[in-house]
Amino acid sequence: MIEKTLVLLKPCTLQRGLVGEVIKRFEQKGFHLCGMKMMMLDDALLSEHYAHLSEKPFFQRVKDAMMTAPVVAMCLEGVDAIDAVRKFTGITNGRHAEPGTLRGDLCVSFQENIVHASDSAETAAVELARFFKPEELFEWKQCYFDFLYANDEF
Repeated sequence: MIEKTLVLLKPCTLQRGLVGEVIKRFEQKGFHLCGMKMMMLDDALLSEHYAHLSEKPFFQRVKDAMMTAPVVAMCLEGVDAIDAVRKFTGITNGRHAEPGTLRGDLCVSFQENIVHASDSAETAAVELARFFKPEELFEWKQCYFDFLYANDEF
């Protein structure tokens, strides 16, 4: 099934000059870019976004790190995109992420780990609505879509 998912390029990605590399790798893999914008996140938005971590001792540290520079919010689409993007990014701790994944190739941190990616269809829907207005997401067919998937995959 074709799905949409949220990916945030974290402040560390911008600070390290990796935005182009990360976007390039998502595009080369075949993910379809449906929306993208740069934005500064504030405490209220981050408290909502990371509410599931609110009882963790590192909650404030995560929010503080996410406010050090802008993020780039992206909506990516593809067959099984939510799971595929998560596998492509690698496990949370970059020191333990497999080579070939974004985190395995580009970071060595648990927190400064390049991207945030939605973890389920329900989360993706909530997160996309949190970061994008409907008019900021676009429906368009890539000219090479028919060469990404067999016609029975979607």
